[in-house]
Amino acid sequence: MAPEVTAFVKSMLGHTKPLGVLFYGSGLRGGIQDDTLLDFYVILKKQSDWPRTVFARIGNALLPPNVEYHEIAVNGRLLRAKVAFLTLAQFRKLTGIQTWDTTVWARFSQPVRLVWTQNSQAQQALTHCVMRAVTTAAYWAAALGPQKGQPEAFWNALYQRTYQAELRVEKAGRGAGIVANYQRRYNDLLLPCWQTIGLTFQQTDEAIEVVASQNWRQQQENAWALRKKLGRPLNILRLMKAAFTFSGGARYAAWKIERHSGVKVPLTAFAEKHPLIAGPPLLWRLWRQGVFQKNR
Repeated sequence: MAPEVTAFVKSMLGHTKPLGVLFYGSGLRGGIQDDTLLDFYVILKKQSDWPRTVFARIGNALLPPNVEYHEIAVNGRLLRAKVAFLTLAQFRKLTGIQTWDTTVWARFSQPVRLVWTQNSQAQQALTHCVMRAVTTAAYWAAALGPQKGQPEAFWNALYQRTYQAELRVEKAGRGAGIVANYQRRYNDLLLPCWQTIGLTFQQTDEAIEVVASQNWRQQQENAWALRKKLGRPLNILRLMKAAFTFSGGARYAAWKIERHSGVKVPLTAFAEKHPLIAGPPLLWRLWRQGVFQKNR
């Protein structure tokens, strides 16, 4: 683990005591570049274990996760991170096969690292949830993937479906790229997960075949169709909630605009504290400057 990541997390946590911090995403897979946005999940025992408003706690309880944006200088280098929050109970629920929300288990079926933990008991609990996420992903890979194929074919089919079910800005082949870069990991995980949940399969040198009836496959397709219908509305609701609960959102938006347009956005203390009030006139001025032109 890069020492900058450890230092960032320790500084971000301060005197708070969550159960643990999980690191995932492009910063873990590709290293820290100048424009890297680090991705963390902070797992709490209860909502009050992280300093925030009562409104934010209620929002996180009703429609998890809440997200915050953090900027911290580490060894003279400014690092940026998007930090999401769940309680352990929420983490358990959202990594299970029966959950309607695909977001969390899909994230944590990909490479992830536990970078901070309160104690060995917390470490065991978080590790178990990550294992649940991978097992859930493997289940849906069997249900949505080909009847017969190599392990990567099942994982690629899965991530194609999960990306379609969410409001994702990444290119369609992003999931396949992750599988290709971590092929051994995915190959090693698939069959043990199927054995754990009791799925029947046959393995030859050429391919793996899921032994399941067409009736079972149709039932899973129907179940997934419901999850897909819920996926985008859930993410739209999260975006709407973020307008009121996204701590540091104004700084995050300013950084994103500067990163993509080269235009530095001036942020006053008022704009940072009240982005919903200050945002529209600021966006109007930026539009007049041509910041949002496609060919800029």
